[in-house]
Amino acid sequence: MVALAGKPSFVRLDAAKVSTTPAQVIEVLEREGGVIIENLISQELAQQIKTDLKPHFDGDTPDKYGFFPETTQRASGLLGISDACVELALGFRVNPGGRQQVLHRDDNDYHPSDKKLPVMIGCVTALTKTTKENGATIAIPRSHLWDPERRPLDEEAIPAELEPGDALIFLGNTYHAGGANITENDYRETVGIFLCQPTLRPAENQFLMIPLERVRQLKPQAQRLLGYGLCEPGVGFMNYSDPMRVLFGVEDEETVNM
Repeated sequence: MVALAGKPSFVRLDAAKVSTTPAQVIEVLEREGGVIIENLISQELAQQIKTDLKPHFDGDTPDKYGFFPETTQRASGLLGISDACVELALGFRVNPGGRQQVLHRDDNDYHPSDKKLPVMIGCVTALTKTTKENGATIAIPRSHLWDPERRPLDEEAIPAELEPGDALIFLGNTYHAGGANITENDYRETVGIFLCQPTLRPAENQFLMIPLERVRQLKPQAQRLLGYGLCEPGVGFMNYSDPMRVLFGVEDEETVNM
């Protein structure tokens, strides 16, 4: 963690460098609660996803419950609408004039006890250049270590400024929010995947969002990300067998024998 204008800043690692390893990413995540991964996907892939999601962003209606500002447009069930989004789930477009989202922990969806945190991990990837001014995701480094009584302050959060293809990966108990877009004509778009522990129910019901016919076209890794895999020794079975075997005929090193 380095200092930026008197505030801590998330560590940045480059996925294009061989020196960046999964173990290194995990070590930083556990210490800081979040890490920025540069070049997680190519800029060409980011542009393709941006193109695929445009009609879905354009067709979204404001969140009537207020969790997302009225200027934020969303897209969900991405695996069902874009081949480029094979490992992504949600998309967000923050338009000019958008207010900041309330700082929150995604883990709170599961009402976990403090001893069980974190239960989620999120990865938000930029499709456009994201800056402090156009509403980059803000987060508080090391807030995953706080006691439950500790409340976040807006001035403690820092923006995760990203180039297209860069990503912010963060733990579910790290305080974060969508930033305010104070520009006049610059929107920012991101896509994300939010994963929970395999014994828990995903926040977004992918079984309803993605038709089974579409799921059959995906690779086993994506099928398991959607929840069709079995969590050993037997959570999520179908006909007392691994759904990957029953539904898709998958036999690999991750297929579970009950």
